[in-house]
Amino acid sequence: MIQKKNDCDDKENILNRNFRTTSINQKWCTDITYISTAKEGWTYLASVMDLHSKKIIGYAYDTSMTAKLAVKAVENACLNAKSTKGIILHSDLGIQYTSQKFEACVKAKQMILSFSRKGNPYDNACIESFHSLLKKEEVNHQKYPDFNTARKAVFEYIESWYNRKRIHSTISYMTPQAAHDAT
Repeated sequence: MIQKKNDCDDKENILNRNFRTTSINQKWCTDITYISTAKEGWTYLASVMDLHSKKIIGYAYDTSMTAKLAVKAVENACLNAKSTKGIILHSDLGIQYTSQKFEACVKAKQMILSFSRKGNPYDNACIESFHSLLKKEEVNHQKYPDFNTARKAVFEYIESWYNRKRIHSTISYMTPQAAHDAT
């Protein structure tokens, strides 16, 4: 029996659960989570986190879970980085992240792609943890009537609460914004 090679077999896990950094813009992680709305059904949030500060530095929200959504989140993250050359960008093996469109975007920005092993959410634990907090602290307490209401709530959670007020023990009990600014 001939075994067909999986397209994901050649994807390297450069991060390898080494979440330590010495400064911002060394290692970023990204993932997509689902958010339910009454009108549109499932909607999708792609987030990018800087592993040094735990700040959500870029995100995109849409009604479709596509490579375009993943690219937009990374493009938004890159807006505030002086240089993206050499940043390790870690994701899971979702089709959005293994697509030619996404890989071309990352290559153009001179970033280094790293992928979780198949079926290993702990390889991307930091962004998985953020999405879990988002759901525990905001999403699971709401019934969003539509996309725009959910988008506003997600924006307020990330920009007003998570990045600027929520302290983290892993960054010396600072907020992600304070940790980001301190570097």
